[in-house]
Amino acid sequence: MKILVAEDEIISLRMIGRVLERAGYEVIAVDDGRKAVEQLCKVDGPRIALIDWMMPELDGPGVCREVRKHDQHYIHILVLTSKNSKRDVVEALEAGANDFLVKPFDSEELKARIGVGMRILRLEDDLVQAREDMRYKATHDALTSLLSRGAILDMLARELARTRRENGCTSALMLDLDHFKSVNDRYGHLVGDEVLREVSRRMLGRVRAYDFVGRFGGEEFLVVLNNCAAVNAFERAEDLRRIIAESPIETPSGPVPITASIGVFSSDEFSSLVVEAVLQQADRALYAAKAAGRNCSRIATPISIMDSE
Repeated sequence: MKILVAEDEIISLRMIGRVLERAGYEVIAVDDGRKAVEQLCKVDGPRIALIDWMMPELDGPGVCREVRKHDQHYIHILVLTSKNSKRDVVEALEAGANDFLVKPFDSEELKARIGVGMRILRLEDDLVQAREDMRYKATHDALTSLLSRGAILDMLARELARTRRENGCTSALMLDLDHFKSVNDRYGHLVGDEVLREVSRRMLGRVRAYDFVGRFGGEEFLVVLNNCAAVNAFERAEDLRRIIAESPIETPSGPVPITASIGVFSSDEFSSLVVEAVLQQADRALYAAKAAGRNCSRIATPISIMDSE
């Protein structure tokens, strides 16, 4: 664990450094307040800081205020000072300090207070991790780890809004696994789950880093391609179809062949960019692919849709 020590008195700086290094900490030493702020605001900067009240450039409370302005991870700040009035304590705490230690102090007390800071940091990290876990569970499908239905629809809405602002192009692929019910009926649902996971893995390995893949429901998936025109979207759909069909999926019950039908929607072919309309047109194209014999892709165009009605 890195600890920043900001102290302009060389003797005090060396003494504190020795105490902390013997306790197993990595010490980063600076001699003025501005340098302390620079170190603490780094992405991989120290998470615990001992800041002397009186320093050149910026005093201890000033360092606290500057650090707290930045939206970053939690930093435990302990102010060191010879001041001991209640007003001084209040000033330091209101500036953003977490603790207050009056000079001269005992080295064991210093280590104990650092230990308190470490426990608080662990609690903070646990809370952040719990929040991230909850966010992930709320936005991802538990079986496939793809975006959930709600999350992929939200991404589609955002990309369509961006397309309107920038006069760009967004494409959406509605993908359905062919005869998936027969996989569950023949091999069981556990094998069916394995097929869904492997199909998801193959798709994620094939799309661009800035595309989005979600499980729309059951054996149906939605892929959102940003900055992707109709002709390129059809090529991307065919690429996904081939990677799914090119080899059977290995399961505990043996290899399971699977194919997919894909409906392609591209915003440069339509004036409407409402999510519901996009899904409707992509779904129609998907059913056109199924009607054509499955294991193929079909692109939705205003002309083809009018002809099909």
